[in-house]
Amino acid sequence: MAQEPHAPWLKFYKTAPAHMDYPRISIYEMIARAAEQFPTNIAYEFQGKKTTYQQFMEKIDAVARGYQSIGISRGDRVVICMPNSPQAVDSFYGLNRIGAIPVMIHPLSAEGEISLYIQKVGAKAILTLDQFQGKVDSAIRATGMPVKLVVARIKDELSLVLGMVYPIVRKDKPAKVPSRRLVSYKGMLKSGKGQNLTLKYPSADDTCCILFSGGTTGSPKGIELTNLNLNALAMQTLAAAEFEAAGMRMLSVMPLFHGFGLGIGIHTPLVFGATDILVPQFTVKTYANLIKKTRPNVLPGVPTLFEALLRTEGLEGYDMSHIRGMFCGGDSLSVELKKKVDAFLKEHNATIQVREGYGTTECVTASCLTPHDDYREGSIGIPFPDTYYGIFDVETGKELAPGTEGEICLRGPSVMKGYLNEPEETAKTLKTHDDGFVWLHTGDLGVMDEDGFVYFRQRMKRLIIVSGLNVYPSQVENAIDSHPDVLYSCCIGVPDPYKMHVVKAFVVLKPGIEPRENICEEILAICRQQVIHHAVPKSIEFRDELPKTLVGKVAYRKLEEEEAAKA
Repeated sequence: MAQEPHAPWLKFYKTAPAHMDYPRISIYEMIARAAEQFPTNIAYEFQGKKTTYQQFMEKIDAVARGYQSIGISRGDRVVICMPNSPQAVDSFYGLNRIGAIPVMIHPLSAEGEISLYIQKVGAKAILTLDQFQGKVDSAIRATGMPVKLVVARIKDELSLVLGMVYPIVRKDKPAKVPSRRLVSYKGMLKSGKGQNLTLKYPSADDTCCILFSGGTTGSPKGIELTNLNLNALAMQTLAAAEFEAAGMRMLSVMPLFHGFGLGIGIHTPLVFGATDILVPQFTVKTYANLIKKTRPNVLPGVPTLFEALLRTEGLEGYDMSHIRGMFCGGDSLSVELKKKVDAFLKEHNATIQVREGYGTTECVTASCLTPHDDYREGSIGIPFPDTYYGIFDVETGKELAPGTEGEICLRGPSVMKGYLNEPEETAKTLKTHDDGFVWLHTGDLGVMDEDGFVYFRQRMKRLIIVSGLNVYPSQVENAIDSHPDVLYSCCIGVPDPYKMHVVKAFVVLKPGIEPRENICEEILAICRQQVIHHAVPKSIEFRDELPKTLVGKVAYRKLEEEEAAKA
């Protein structure tokens, strides 16, 4: 019989319970409960336009009917290629209402990436904005699949005044798409009127969405997250935050294709009657005005965002006492940056400090958080309620004693169902240990002290994090190597004062080919076509050869050491 593992961190909980009861319902039903309790609260705010919980539920049902009208039904997968906007949020829950599965991807994904995502999930439709419809249509055509293209307009969700200005300030025009495939979002809503919605909701263990990550190999894998995963995360997050959420305002800057943005930035506030302030695009120049205008109580973000907070102009003397929580995830928060952000908050009358979280997309997002009153330098915090962490020997799989470095593993109700159609990869990541429990192997090395505080050390798998977003070097290298003059390549992350890291490519050309400027431009053009914009190399260095390991692989660690020595 499986035994409960030792959990020394529980003594550091203040108001958080060690265990909670998680409703066996869908994410739609979870939001419906909040709407029943807080019908007049604002569910989300977009460019100043407010939507109450009662209106939100009406919109969700209208969207669900709309998707039904174009042939979407239970189990079908629909790609949402959108920024943080009402149509994206409405669709996320509307699809869940009818048992369909939203697949969240970056709207700036390269055409080749979109084609890959569509094929991997077998998508029946894809939702995007009109300014992206040409790119998305080309991606659909490349697959040869009969995928519906649903096109929304930001203008339709703006207030009357902003809606009148928007066509003037936007310069790009939507590309033409064959009418047999194109569906306007507004037209879809109209065609859905009168449709009867099923009374059967998805179960707690049904897949509620698919996010993409690189797994252990770096190639894109669809992570199947269940209704229970997201609902449990919301409950755990609020318990770990240890403050009331109803009526609070969260600045939802983190994108909803990211586990952090979707699970904590969108779903968690909506479960508890709080307000999501949807921000489709973040810029340092508008950050100060955004904070002053919206006056959020909670600021989740990546280190890049908080570094930007220190550099933004317009907050001099501004009273930030309305900030109740500031949470950092997506990448390691350096000790130096934390000190600077905490000092900034204190100078602006905020009574809190920035708190660091840790997690992986395979458990939606955060599953560990620093206590608000017990910070330990270098620690990523203590586990959420009902989540257990352990440090295990990479070779033997045995749990290690406190203070010993090994692989960070965890288990709990937010751990994924698995990788879509990838049983072997799933088995490498979700493993049953001697205690009888299934543990998620993060691929990260770390240490746990005797009190249960966890310390991240380094990643076991190759990964570059640019502005909090994962870049898998193998994907970029595959794009570079497709150039006819390239023999092989290697990409690493190099420090950047703002983005924390950017991609640098080392390229070896085929014999007889000399480096020239147009080759560099051709390589970058291929990358822009095949990988997302933040993965495109910031610089390219041509070499006659690259260092190798004893087994003949490129020694990327050696290249990292060389770059570090230059700094």
